[in-house]
Amino acid sequence: MASQVIREWVGFQQFPSATQSKLLELIRKSKQERRNTLTVLVMGKGGVGKSSTVNSILGERAVTVSAFQSEIPRPVMVSRSWEEFTLNIIDTPGLVEGGYVNDQVLDLIKRFLLNNTIDVLLYVDRLDSYRVDNLDRQVVKAITDSFGKEIWRRGLVVLTHAQVSPPDGLRYDEFTSRRSEAVLKIVRLGARIRKQEVKASSIPVVCVENSGRCNKNELDEKILPNGTAWIPSLLQTITDVVLSESNGILVDQKLIEGPNPNNKGKLLIPLISAFQYLFVVKRIQKWIKNDIARESRPSWA
Repeated sequence: MASQVIREWVGFQQFPSATQSKLLELIRKSKQERRNTLTVLVMGKGGVGKSSTVNSILGERAVTVSAFQSEIPRPVMVSRSWEEFTLNIIDTPGLVEGGYVNDQVLDLIKRFLLNNTIDVLLYVDRLDSYRVDNLDRQVVKAITDSFGKEIWRRGLVVLTHAQVSPPDGLRYDEFTSRRSEAVLKIVRLGARIRKQEVKASSIPVVCVENSGRCNKNELDEKILPNGTAWIPSLLQTITDVVLSESNGILVDQKLIEGPNPNNKGKLLIPLISAFQYLFVVKRIQKWIKNDIARESRPSWA
């Protein structure tokens, strides 16, 4: 990845004062932990609102979003600085093409991230999707296979299009809870998170609404139907993940290349050799000795 241009976070000043105060609090909390840089990786299927979420977090149109082109062609890193703190957000193409996970896109993303550390993974999906299927599971599995199971200790689920009327007369909070659990279940299955690991690997969920129709509170903050000011909520959750005990994911050459197929089974070679000697060679030697012992001597000897 080419050297990234770090610009001043001008979008910061576009947030309402209440949101700015919350962001400053989170930045200072990170700096107290000697974290002056935060790198967020945004991934998911196409058309779920990844780029729009990036723009909302930054408070500016940093990534192009078009109604006629739902996907960026390649990964893009946007870096913004405020009070000697740098926020890097990496937007990525959708991981599905033609109904299948696109392995070439995943490889492109990994190579783009070479020598960078992922502090947080935002796995983006839509709140207003009413089902999950095997393709969702395959997407999560592909992310896990690419970056390792530990990526989910640094992950959180973002559900976009949250300004939605729940179906079947459900209350909003009940609907978001059911949808969140459905997505988390798929994440746990795709990431192969066992039942005993669920509590230790708890993955938070945050709902967002990126469109201009999002309601606002008296402080001019964008809010969800349940009254949550979602931008501070999202950034608070990101900060909580960053300050957790787990480590970020370093994308090095070894991670990109994956396991060396030439090394597969090398550890078993000594065991196989010992098995062959004890149960094959030794047995054959014993048979030969027994045959020699039973063989009668010729009359002329």
